Amino acid sequence: MTTLPRVSSDILWHHASVTRHRRELLNGHRGTILWFTGFSGAGKSTLAHAVEEVLHQSGYRTFVLDGDNVRHGLCNDLGFSPENRIENIRRVGEVAKLFMEAGIIVLTAFISPFRVERERVRNLVEQGDFIEIYCDSPIEICESRDVKGLYKKARAGQIAEFTGISSPYEAPENPELTVNTSTTDLNTSVQQVINELKSKGIIKND
Repeated sequence: MTTLPRVSSDILWHHASVTRHRRELLNGHRGTILWFTGFSGAGKSTLAHAVEEVLHQSGYRTFVLDGDNVRHGLCNDLGFSPENRIENIRRVGEVAKLFMEAGIIVLTAFISPFRVERERVRNLVEQGDFIEIYCDSPIEICESRDVKGLYKKARAGQIAEFTGISSPYEAPENPELTVNTSTTDLNTSVQQVINELKSKGIIKND
């Protein structure tokens, strides 16, 4: 387990006059974190961006944090060892929390293979602010898609610590929503996520 450095006693939290509640009133909806998790190739990014498109067209303020995109900038100094994966998710969780406190619906698409790290992000925020969405697809289906050729490289030993091949994936035990992305079409999957948001009062019912 990675031990995080202690915050210096010289650093104090500054309480802003513009609160999360005021930002949400301005936006017209609650901020929340939608955390899409699953194997590489399970459709996390595809589903997250499709959900964002629907929300955006309905006037909601959104942003997608995508695993590949984040590793081009915020986390471009990290590899794929278990320790680096943990730090990657820690950073993403903190950024997602900031977006949420800005009153934005932030959608994150990360393999995030370890339960304890996903729970750590959940525990950063209040109950109900973190919605875990498990993109459930057998690894055989994910590998058959393999649009990036990553599984092929992993099986050839060209990629170390690859989730599902040489590194474990711990599926969620009690996600808020499970979407079977191997058998459910994209439009139906999007509607399942939208319905979950409506049931929790994040967005309005039609």
